[in-house]
Amino acid sequence: MIVTRFGPLRTAARRLAGRGTPVTYGLIAVCAVVFLLGPVSGFTPAYGTGERLLTAQYAYYDRWGVIPAELFRGRAKEALTPLTALFVHGGWLHLLGNLLFLHVFGGMLEERMGPVRYLLFYLGCGYLALLGYAAVFADSAQPLVGASGAISAVLGAFLYLFPGARVTTLLPFLLFLPLRLPAWMVLPFWAALQWIAARQGGDGPGVAYLAHLIGFALGFLYAWARSGSLRGARGAGAPLPEHPLE
Repeated sequence: MIVTRFGPLRTAARRLAGRGTPVTYGLIAVCAVVFLLGPVSGFTPAYGTGERLLTAQYAYYDRWGVIPAELFRGRAKEALTPLTALFVHGGWLHLLGNLLFLHVFGGMLEERMGPVRYLLFYLGCGYLALLGYAAVFADSAQPLVGASGAISAVLGAFLYLFPGARVTTLLPFLLFLPLRLPAWMVLPFWAALQWIAARQGGDGPGVAYLAHLIGFALGFLYAWARSGSLRGARGAGAPLPEHPLE
């Protein structure tokens, strides 16, 4: 888990209410609602139980997820799946992990970019991250779902724009000892773990680490390429906000 330190009470109340970051909280809400209404959550009895439920889950992923082997056939339906897949998740841990990272890092980025540009950035980078993964594993028939590529782009842009933001992270190999570290240390370490996992993985079921790496690189490069306009959004030398992110 990654959190940052609490800021002033007024800022905390504003963040918790979601004011000033409507896109971040809207994306969180949409992903949560889509998951709860789908067959994976187990909350919708219309999908049945047992084999019937399992069949519904497979059909759900095939319909809304990215299937690399079918993506490049030139059909409009498949061309839309890198977008629809951003709102579909494979389980509770998958959903909650993604939404935690989006909540932690998305708000500050949205405030810097502005809602419209932030939304286009999120959707565009997420689409390209899944498209890039599908291009590498073009023969795979395994459906790919989740917002991880888009959220990884958020992390990459956050690293470039807010490298000095203090992040508290719990590291399992240090017995979950909380350490307060700048983003320029925490996020590259996270990216390195994705790189190692991607080199060890394949195109079968599991986590699409390559999509994480592509999204992270896209986000960082976008922030670098647009650094003038993005840094100017708050004015040169303006202090960075501190938010209650947990």
